[in-house]
Amino acid sequence: MPKALVLERALELSLREIDLPQTLARDAVRVRTEVVGICGSDVHYYQHGRIGPFVVSAPMVLGHEAAGVVVEVGGDVTTLRIGDRVCVEPGVPDFTSRASRIGRYNLDPSLTFWATPPDHGCLTPEVVHPASLCYRLPATVTAAQGAMVEPLAVCIQAATKVQIKPGDIAVVLGAGPIGLLQALAARASGCSDVFIFDPQDQKLDIAAQYPGIHPLYARNGSPAAQIGTATGGWGADVLFECSGAAAAFRGIADLLRPGGTIVAVGMPIDPVAVDIVALQVREIALFTVFRYANVYDRAINLLASGQIDVGPLITGTYDFDDSIAAFERAAEGRAEDIKIQIRMPD
Repeated sequence: MPKALVLERALELSLREIDLPQTLARDAVRVRTEVVGICGSDVHYYQHGRIGPFVVSAPMVLGHEAAGVVVEVGGDVTTLRIGDRVCVEPGVPDFTSRASRIGRYNLDPSLTFWATPPDHGCLTPEVVHPASLCYRLPATVTAAQGAMVEPLAVCIQAATKVQIKPGDIAVVLGAGPIGLLQALAARASGCSDVFIFDPQDQKLDIAAQYPGIHPLYARNGSPAAQIGTATGGWGADVLFECSGAAAAFRGIADLLRPGGTIVAVGMPIDPVAVDIVALQVREIALFTVFRYANVYDRAINLLASGQIDVGPLITGTYDFDDSIAAFERAAEGRAEDIKIQIRMPD
């Protein structure tokens, strides 16, 4: 049996052997994982044993941000070969479903997703996955960068959904991994300037390394006041809410121009109050995103071209044998940490 990082129950991790599905279907490939990123959802399952209706009721392998090497291909696979370096899209929909047929397979009710109960994740040396959801990585994209495609895809989904126009000004609330990737995605999509707020200055210091991304430090006043100064009182064109914090929605309309757009990217733990009238009187549109669909190629292209550099966001790398320590660090929520990754065994 393969060895894996297993969440036994809330606050209990084991690095042990576990029985996992390993049968290679004709349309699938076997991938030797090289790098796996730790997502906020992984940490939430570790700390609480559940996210909303998804409850860890049996031991579950964590991890869904993976890059690796194809080591075996199914009999019907023609798009990949042994030795190809790939990143893996972790959600498996029914491509014949009604949602999939209208291009929104991320909303397919039957979709299974790595490390979402009851499905195991990818923190194990080998995984079997549909070939159509494994994407070849260019030589210029490392495995560590490839493991960042999954969270970046969320942000490409958001940027694409609101149809950013060249020269738009954006605001991002929250400078965690998704917030910082969202700022980079907005810039790559055409925004001339992206302003980003977070209560932790250390995260904003990382954001300040990137051209065109401007930190909104709390010491300089409220985000609304700073945006008002920067835009001559007009407001931003689009706002990406990436923190999932209820407080972020209080006065959120004050950051936007008339007719502006909000995109809810972060997922609040509990229901949040939104001042609908404040949005109505300025005709502010509210969009939501849930994961992604048909954007992995775009994310890979942006990494390969150098338009998006995720290197400064990878703030810690642990060997597979030290996976538990990696999760304990991620759970600490250190202000200087953005993305922690796990390097899998050769």
